Amino acid sequence: MVPLVPSHSVICHTSAAALPGPATVAIVNVPVVSALHVAPGRRLPTRSVESVEIVQARGIVGDRYEGAKHRQVSIQSLEAIREAEADFGAPIDPGSTRRNITISHGAVPTEPGALIRIGTAVLEVVRVAAPCKLLDDAIGPNAQHALRRRAGSICRVLESGVVSTGDEVHLPELVGDDRKIGPPRTR
Repeated sequence: MVPLVPSHSVICHTSAAALPGPATVAIVNVPVVSALHVAPGRRLPTRSVESVEIVQARGIVGDRYEGAKHRQVSIQSLEAIREAEADFGAPIDPGSTRRNITISHGAVPTEPGALIRIGTAVLEVVRVAAPCKLLDDAIGPNAQHALRRRAGSICRVLESGVVSTGDEVHLPELVGDDRKIGPPRTR
């Protein structure tokens, strides 16, 4: 099993020349890829890997959903898994949920069209990932219920890239009516 990677703390500095007002320093806790899992076929166990190649319009090379039209990559938050563990009453291994990418923390966007940048890869949310009945068999009775509304999102790949554990994850932020991805803004 690949160990889970902690999140990064990034120090952002804005000078008076960059923005109006006094210079500020903010520590931003940037989510990172904590774990990666692939399965070579449906109903086959997932295996933990250090990195994956994500290909535009195809998905993760070697994963069961490679080449699917919409379900190319799945992503979940370790923070949400920990919340599910409280309801479930036992630890839940991120690989047992059958999601490809687990991020250290933060809310995984569920709104279709939301963009997520991981390393150089860009994913577009297609829909919420619904936990399936297989989870009750793999994890234990009521695991499916504990993971409901915490199972992350299903995405398609807009831009290719290699993703590794420890890579920063840039979740969308709403700026006016425009959606953009990139490092979190400092306030």
